[in-house]
Amino acid sequence: MNSYTVKLKKIAEEMKLSPIHLSSDYENVLITTTDVNRPALQLTGFYDYFDPARMQLIGRVETTYLETLTLKQREQAFETFMTYDIPCVVICHECAPFEECIEAAKKYDRNVFITTQDTSEFEARLIDKLHRHLAPRIQRHGVLVEVYGEGVFITGESGMGKSETALELVKRGHRLIADDAVEIRIIGRDALIGTAPELIRYYMELRGIGVINVRHIYGVGAVKPESSIDLVVHLEPWDDKKAYDRLGLTDETENILGVTLPRVTIPVMPGRNLAVIMELAAMNNRQKKMGFNAAELLAGNIDAAVDGGLF
Repeated sequence: MNSYTVKLKKIAEEMKLSPIHLSSDYENVLITTTDVNRPALQLTGFYDYFDPARMQLIGRVETTYLETLTLKQREQAFETFMTYDIPCVVICHECAPFEECIEAAKKYDRNVFITTQDTSEFEARLIDKLHRHLAPRIQRHGVLVEVYGEGVFITGESGMGKSETALELVKRGHRLIADDAVEIRIIGRDALIGTAPELIRYYMELRGIGVINVRHIYGVGAVKPESSIDLVVHLEPWDDKKAYDRLGLTDETENILGVTLPRVTIPVMPGRNLAVIMELAAMNNRQKKMGFNAAELLAGNIDAAVDGGLF
């Protein structure tokens, strides 16, 4: 897995930050870490373990402290702070920016923004957004659809009917996230989010028809930019010699980016309605997460009947 970056400009736009001063290289400034920093200690002169790669947030605590300093002390505090190659400073709570801060930002060509948001609330939202942009990711071949709120990742060899099944699910009111290539990111420790590469988002390839844009044909309600991945459904050709699990007591799993997901294998043969099976698989997976397992209940009932001498 690679290390990823996101442009400061993109974060500023998504977080609706108002610029006070923009650096000459603002268009190319990259954020490389999900960590942020409130530079209270740095403004007092303590720079041990200071990471200048982080976005810097100034809130009421820092502002109140700076107000206690003399003009010369504030000038020195910002002078030292801005010598570090920081990506930006965000002043929260719409606190009035100090003139000494703006002057130092202009002198050292640093980015300064202001926001009306509460510092803690802004920090939480910013960290969540950075985690999404900088999350470890891989790209996998398959189709991702949201069925009854469950993200179903359909895999299998070419020609198994993945796209046709997804199209039928869209016609039945479910939503397409990605066809052919699915970009998967890990958020936190155990949540996988899937989306489509920007270039092919909402496009689908159907043999005999060609490429279609699902959003334009079926409307915005038929697509979704991203979804959690809750279940892997693998399609494979029907093999008469293979013994398939008829009860569902065998739990299959698949590991993606270190996250273990439930998986079901669906044998494909003429006449099987794969869209209905996908709906059933999604609902069954949801029931299992809620604590109900029909196969285990049935097996338990049979065991109880055998023990009771009914068989």
